[in-house]
Amino acid sequence: MNTGQFETRPGLPSPLGATLDAGGVNFAIFSRHATKVMLCLFDEDGNEHQIITLPEREGHVWHGYFPGMKAGQQYGFRMDGPYAPEEGHRFNPFKLLIDPYAKQLTGHPKWDDALFGYQPGHKNKDLSFSKKDSAPFMPRSIVVDPAFNWENAAEPRHALESSIIYEAHVKGLTAGRSDIPNPGTYLAMASDPILEHLNNLGVTAVELLPVQAFLNEKFLLDRGLTNYWGYMTYGFFAPDPRYMQGADIAEFQQMVRRFHSAGIEVILDVVYNHTAEGSEMGPTLMFRGLDNASYYRLADNPRYYIDDAGCGNTLDFENPFVIRLVMDSLRYWVEVMHVDGFRFDLCSALGRTARGFERDGPFFRAIGQDPVLNRVKLIAEPWDIGPGGYQLGAYPAPFAEWNDKYRDNVREFWRGDGGK
Repeated sequence: MNTGQFETRPGLPSPLGATLDAGGVNFAIFSRHATKVMLCLFDEDGNEHQIITLPEREGHVWHGYFPGMKAGQQYGFRMDGPYAPEEGHRFNPFKLLIDPYAKQLTGHPKWDDALFGYQPGHKNKDLSFSKKDSAPFMPRSIVVDPAFNWENAAEPRHALESSIIYEAHVKGLTAGRSDIPNPGTYLAMASDPILEHLNNLGVTAVELLPVQAFLNEKFLLDRGLTNYWGYMTYGFFAPDPRYMQGADIAEFQQMVRRFHSAGIEVILDVVYNHTAEGSEMGPTLMFRGLDNASYYRLADNPRYYIDDAGCGNTLDFENPFVIRLVMDSLRYWVEVMHVDGFRFDLCSALGRTARGFERDGPFFRAIGQDPVLNRVKLIAEPWDIGPGGYQLGAYPAPFAEWNDKYRDNVREFWRGDGGK
C-alpha cells in the first residue's frame, strides 16, 4: 500500500464510495450542505498522513480520483460546513467520519468524549461545539477489491411458499461449539456440522440477525454489557468485523458460497430505519457529520429528530440520496455478496413521508421497479412505533410480511394455553 502523497485528479461523481480500478481509486460522497469535503488517508498503524480536499462537485456529490492508490488503503472524511443545530446542521471538521459506502472497516468506535460533535457536560449541551479530534477513536474505512471466485455456485432460489426459514445469530449459533473451527464467525456458520444440522431439519434459508457493522452503545458498556443482537447499525455495506476470523470480507462470501452449495439461501436482517448515531445527544460517526439535515427526518424544531424507531432518529426516505444509499446497499449484498433476500426491521419507517406511512411511498416504488431487488426475497416487519405504524397486510408486492398475530396464536396453541 502506497502511503506517500497522492496526486489528485477530478474523478467521477458515480458510483458513490471508494471505487478501485486498475489505475487507482475514485472517491465520491454526497453532501448537499457541506462547504468543503476532506479525504483523510491513514497508514496501517492508524496514523493520519494526508488530508486532501476533494477537488470537484457535481450537484451534491463531491469527488476525486487518486492514481496509484491500492486496495487496503485506510481512509475517512472530514466535513466543513455550518454548525447550527437549531437549523439542523452539525458539521464539525474535528470529527473523522466513516464513508457510508465503506465495504470494510478496521473495527468499531471506541467510546470517548471526542466522538461527540458537542462538549459533553457543557451547559449548552448539543449547542456547544467540540474541537477534540475523534480520529484516534474511530474505525477507518478501507478500500477493497470485492472480486471473489464463486466457483459457479448456483443460487438455490426456493419458492417463498415452500421455504423453511431458520433465524440465526452468527455468534450465538456457533460460539459454544468445540467441534467447529473459528467459532463465532462467518466461517463457522457454514461449517460442516451446521450445514448438516440445517439440512437434517429441512431448512431452505438462514435468516441472519444483523451482520452489517453495528455499535456497542456506551450505556451498555458502562454496565459491563455489549450489544448482542446488532440492531444499531452504521455500516450498511460492511460486514461486522467482530464476526471475522481475519481481516478479509471474503470470509462472508465464503460462508454464502458454502450455504448455496448445500442448497440453503441466505437472508439478511437489515436495519435501515435508524442509525447508531441516536438522538441529538448521540455521537457523530457518519451521517450526522456528513449532512445531518439531508439524511435524517427532523422535527419542526430541526435541532431534534423524528424518532419513529425508538432509537433516537429515523432516516429520511423522502430524500433521493437516502433511497439511493439503501438501494445501493441492497444491490451490493445481492450482486457482490450473493445473498438471497432481506428481512426489513421496522419496515413501516421506510414507507414514511411527511404525510405518514404510504404503501406507495418512494422507497417501495424504487424497490418495485428494480430488476435486481424485485427478484429476491423481501420480508417486512410491518410496523414501527410512530403514529399509524402497525401496517400488517398493507405492504405492496413484492414484499412478504412477518405476521406477528398469527405467530403468537400458533405459539399459544403449541404451549397449550387456555382456550387455544
